[in-house]
Amino acid sequence: LLGAAFLGIGLWAWAEKGVLSNLSSITDLGGFDPVWLFIVVGGVMFILGFAGCIGALRENTLLLKFFSVFLGLIFFLELTAGILAFVFKDWIKDQLNFFINNNIKAYRDDIDLQNLIDFAQEYWSCCGAHGPDDWNQNIYFNCTDKNPSRERCGVPFSCCVKNPTEDVINTQCGYDIRLQGDLLRQKDIFTKGCVGQFEKWLQDNLIIVAGIFVGIALLQIFGICLAQNLVSDVKAVKASW
Repeated sequence: LLGAAFLGIGLWAWAEKGVLSNLSSITDLGGFDPVWLFIVVGGVMFILGFAGCIGALRENTLLLKFFSVFLGLIFFLELTAGILAFVFKDWIKDQLNFFINNNIKAYRDDIDLQNLIDFAQEYWSCCGAHGPDDWNQNIYFNCTDKNPSRERCGVPFSCCVKNPTEDVINTQCGYDIRLQGDLLRQKDIFTKGCVGQFEKWLQDNLIIVAGIFVGIALLQIFGICLAQNLVSDVKAVKASW
């Protein structure tokens, strides 16, 4: 049911953005569309939930085996990704830089992507991949003389250091901020990049993050064992007939 809900939210979001009426627009966005998370996660959850639940209720060994294999494949992919991320840390860091900068370029192209970037910058108190000047890659924020945008040489409001006395967010706080020197802008905006801040957050919360992943892995292994045990019981009962 939760997987179906995620799928429903994803499809509704695409319908609101007109993607379902023009499927070719899926590839038009230069950056990452957060709706994909709901579609993929919802789809995987729904397939796993359906196979496991119906397979157990109907004692269908085919669905139970599919559930075990699919869950085992996901566990293997997670384990492989974790090992590769540890071994190729520098490559992962370069890919993260590329991913963030690519999405900076598409910041104004999709409202969901825009909200995701704003949330990340506010949560990790950062601005851009390496710093505020990364926003020069966006056509609305770059500092070229030909840029007619009012946001020229600025940054999004999510880069701004929040004033605790202000109840209403000033969405224009980043205007012209990059025309100032590095020392002056430190008072008004975050000057650290999101890649470095994310690494720092991982180091500070390493035990919690590792605990979550280990917990998920144990649940997956437990699910596989239960499914295989039920398959063995069903086969044993059928054999006794």
